Amino acid sequence: MHADRTNRVALAVLGLILLGMGVTGLLLGAEFFGARAAHRTLVDNDVVRFAIAQRRWLWPAVAVFAIVVALLALRWLHAILFSTGRLAGIRVAGGVAGDRAAGRTTLISAALRDAVSGEIEQYRGVSSARTHVEGNPAHPRLTVTVHADLDADLAGLRHNIEDNALTHARHALDAPALPIRLDVTTARHGGPRVS
Repeated sequence: MHADRTNRVALAVLGLILLGMGVTGLLLGAEFFGARAAHRTLVDNDVVRFAIAQRRWLWPAVAVFAIVVALLALRWLHAILFSTGRLAGIRVAGGVAGDRAAGRTTLISAALRDAVSGEIEQYRGVSSARTHVEGNPAHPRLTVTVHADLDADLAGLRHNIEDNALTHARHALDAPALPIRLDVTTARHGGPRVS
């Protein structure tokens, strides 16, 4: 994913900068660059004197640059935190689609999987849900595994899932006969199972 790659590159660059600053500080402290450089203060140089003298245009430019960097950092953070799921592990490569000639939008299998699981996990009595998309893009099959709480009404939960989430998935794919396998189990292993 592009955001992950950007994250790794940015953290690597930041790490190299911090490493370089640390090594430079150690070398200065060990008087590697001479005794004069080791005892020199950070604000005693031509760049700082120039920056102090240019009050009219430099500091507003620095403020605008800092705001732009902050906005880009927020955009980057938003991309990292709210990015879409990865396609790794999805058995259907690419999309699950209707007829492209009719101008229909292709639905990515990860989006379908996340939407079905997310809707089911909001139902009362559900502790977790997983959806797998199998088969080829023209004829997909869904397998939905739901782990319910021990005190959940399994029959009512099954009807709720079939009447809502699975109907929504069939409607989104425009496939009323979409084969869906539903497994509802209790959270404790070996509990009642409804298929």
